[in-house]
Amino acid sequence: MQIKTLQYASQSVSKYYFVAALALFTAQVIFGITLGLQYVIGDFAFPYIPFNQARMVHTNLLIVWLLFGFMGAAYYLIPEEAETELYSPKLAMVLFWIFLVAGALTIVGYLAVPYARLAELTGNDLLQTMGREFLEQPLPTKVGIVIVALGFLFNISMTVLKGRKTSISMVLLMGLWGLAILFLFSFVNPHNLVRDKMYWWFVVHLWVEGTWELILGSLLAFVLIKTTGVDREVIDKWLYVIITMALVTGILGTGHHFYFIGMPGYWLWVGTIFSAMEPIPFFMMTVFAFNMVQRRRREHPNQAALLWAVGCSVIGFLGAGLWGFIHTLSSVNYYTHGTQITAAHGHLAFYGAYVLVVIAMISYAMPLLRGREANCRRAQNVEMWSFWIMSIGMGVMVLALTGAGILQVWLQRLPETGAMSFMETQDKLTFFYWLRIGGGVMFLTGLLAYLSSFFVGGGIEQDSKSA
Repeated sequence: MQIKTLQYASQSVSKYYFVAALALFTAQVIFGITLGLQYVIGDFAFPYIPFNQARMVHTNLLIVWLLFGFMGAAYYLIPEEAETELYSPKLAMVLFWIFLVAGALTIVGYLAVPYARLAELTGNDLLQTMGREFLEQPLPTKVGIVIVALGFLFNISMTVLKGRKTSISMVLLMGLWGLAILFLFSFVNPHNLVRDKMYWWFVVHLWVEGTWELILGSLLAFVLIKTTGVDREVIDKWLYVIITMALVTGILGTGHHFYFIGMPGYWLWVGTIFSAMEPIPFFMMTVFAFNMVQRRRREHPNQAALLWAVGCSVIGFLGAGLWGFIHTLSSVNYYTHGTQITAAHGHLAFYGAYVLVVIAMISYAMPLLRGREANCRRAQNVEMWSFWIMSIGMGVMVLALTGAGILQVWLQRLPETGAMSFMETQDKLTFFYWLRIGGGVMFLTGLLAYLSSFFVGGGIEQDSKSA
């Protein structure tokens, strides 16, 4: 294996963010399996980890670890794209510890203190921001997130300003600034329930189906440039078209969340039409990835990173595109809204689009951060096996949830079937919930295999095949 040094020493700060991201990702999966067990064993882990607390921790860890991943990716990518050292590596490290400690204390607060009491202790009476799904963070945590985000954006923006400007770095900056600005709506919590849900979707939807897609596109483009050697001009053209389609369909596609919350009726049409178009940028991303691989000018030694990147485009299309389209039309969503079909779409979309692109970036960058161009062949084989185990495990979970959702609609939402009560319906879904747990355990097995790949090989090995 060839010994490789970083182009810019300040890129090394990204290693801390990647390690934290993987640790929090593992915790998120464990809490997810706990939730799955609580669906079929109602008093599992009770009273130590009640369902509502486990669910908050599971969803909040998802957001926090992905943010760590995005930040680490930016700290690695931006110096190379700008061809200059990071503006302030010290600031990056200070913000890392602030974010990590604040996140850890918040999780401990969720688990150790009843949520209503936590709200009292953290000043929710001063500015009421708590109690909304995904945005349950106490006020001090939300303020801390804003401070960390501003410091982070200042750091990478100054790096770009003093160095080379590329399409990848500019698209990434747009996505990251958009992410931070839209988070400010989490501080707006009006008493009017319609406005409350509208502003909530401004954060949640315009993150995952708007600004995060810009981050996804830029990270994927960077990895493909590095692993395929395709001309930057070719990738730039694809990137511009993809992000344009993502923004147009993502912004107007927010309307599919406005169907039944009290918004004007025209959102039924706007949401239906543009939500139906949202799979297009993801399909383009799939074509883009395969096109770049076919046109590659080099066989990069890190084939595992290429697998994660191509897998991201394919599974992202299936989860965010196909599974999103399944229930996005207003006439269909009338019956499926809030069922397990929604959960199936959410799990596959997050895994395909964002989990895999962060892992692709870690898979490419971490060997370089550890002084080698790529991991040894054995380590890459373990890594590739982990991709397939995790993806198949996620597939089992998603098919189980989809089956549960279809049966749920049939038993609970269609009046001609007699419309069972919610709890009666849940009893009928037990088989699918056990399948979901099986898929979750398989997913955790794949994740542990991925983590073990970092320890395979015992250091920098001489491997003529991959050198």
